Amino acid sequence: MNLTEVKEHIVKSGLKATHQRMIVLQNLSNDSSHPTAEKLYDSLQMYNPSLSLSTVYRILDDLVEVGLINQVATKGGIKRYDANITPHNHIYCNITNEIFDFYDEELHQVIKDFFEKKQIANFKISDIKMQVNGFKVDLDQKVSFKQ
Repeated sequence: MNLTEVKEHIVKSGLKATHQRMIVLQNLSNDSSHPTAEKLYDSLQMYNPSLSLSTVYRILDDLVEVGLINQVATKGGIKRYDANITPHNHIYCNITNEIFDFYDEELHQVIKDFFEKKQIANFKISDIKMQVNGFKVDLDQKVSFKQ
């Protein structure tokens, strides 16, 4: 995503499009590894030395709150971030700590139908996200998904 697109997304969300917010969101949008705040901070530090880690955390919290990014929890409660807000799930490797996006419309529909059928009393579901935890069998191989 270029800076003009980033600025438009931030403004539409109701936040002020500050330079710091724009570079954090742009960097995250171009990183599919689901980075931590610290990793984002490290990648931004060279060209933005005045940016503090606490500012990165605050910006990420703001972006999550307005729905521009998602927060992904991992082993040990470590928070990672995902700028891909299209409906998808995650596969998390407990050994390598990698997170992979997993798209399966059929699975999403099965889960949605299940909860519509079960009707949780006094509760309205606004979103469903699933994370599958496990480990790569062959650490040298790339994770792939059979359709």
